[in-house]
Amino acid sequence: MSSKPKFITFQGSRNLRHRFVLATLLGKPIKIEKIRSDDLNPGLRDYEVSFLRLLEAVTNGCRIEISYTGTSVIYYPGIITGGAITHNCNSEKSIGYYMEPMLFLAPFSKKKFQIVFRGITGLKGDTSIEGLRWGILPLMEKFGVREAAIHTVKRGCPPIGEGEVHLVVDTLLSQPLTMHALEIPKINAIRGVAFCARVSPSMANRMIDSARDVLRPVGCEVNITADVWRGENSGKSPGFGIVLVAETKKGWRYYSEEIGEAGEVPEDLGTKVAYELLEQVSHSGVVCKSQLAMALTYMVIGKEDIGRLVIKKDQIDEDLVWLLRDIKHVFGTEVFLKEDEDDTFIATVKGVGFVNTSKKIA
Repeated sequence: MSSKPKFITFQGSRNLRHRFVLATLLGKPIKIEKIRSDDLNPGLRDYEVSFLRLLEAVTNGCRIEISYTGTSVIYYPGIITGGAITHNCNSEKSIGYYMEPMLFLAPFSKKKFQIVFRGITGLKGDTSIEGLRWGILPLMEKFGVREAAIHTVKRGCPPIGEGEVHLVVDTLLSQPLTMHALEIPKINAIRGVAFCARVSPSMANRMIDSARDVLRPVGCEVNITADVWRGENSGKSPGFGIVLVAETKKGWRYYSEEIGEAGEVPEDLGTKVAYELLEQVSHSGVVCKSQLAMALTYMVIGKEDIGRLVIKKDQIDEDLVWLLRDIKHVFGTEVFLKEDEDDTFIATVKGVGFVNTSKKIA
């Protein structure tokens, strides 16, 4: 009889990072085939290989087999060990691209995560450092991860980058808390940060003023601060951006962000992000779209209890469907969506009873 492990098989490059994260949490090998097989440049990209090297660094016993063409990869997950490491990120992606999956794994490690990321701190299309700090870390608190911090030591704007960000996660859990969030919270304050590096400080103020003009009629406190970087810690390239966060009294947060490109007007960027934040609030349930993947993943790997989360009809799109399919494919459990009132759905899932075997025994 063959002693080869049975693979969980996927096809295509979609949700690549999340599939590796799910396999690492479950501890089962996966095989991903036909990665951009019809593309003129088929196979894994350099930034995806760099992410796999990061996974190797934070685990023990991990093994990765990549085909000659790069269109197929077999991943044997190891034990999540964490520890103090340094990762030089590929310049095609921002630090947030590499840091976000680490937040899924860090609380279930053997040792505390202390990762130094070097590279570009913000790129269009990727979650920025501010987005993770203001939007994802507060969500992790809801599941019991209360000691986590992201420190920006050096700002690194594209294309040269040379930024430096430290991720520290001191909370080690055996399993996340069960989620019961059945009421959509009300916003009581809007906060934000407008940053700029190697450009005039007035760029940050112009973004702030235009964002405030849009948000002033909302009727709640609006506090947006300027974060101006100068000297050696401002990186090698000029850049600017803004992140806005809508806060609730119960600690839930909705956020919107954008990084400026060459030739873009700061006022336009501030106005755009402010309108996007209002749209996020009106079209979101308890969590916003960019927080759904973490919320549902933590609910699935929770203890064997029923977790519930209210989401809105506007949040049910192709990305969510692919996410739920991957969760079912890996864990064999389904997230049930029950229609409620006012275009809302209650996402109900029974935890698989995941236990962090990597955690040190006291």
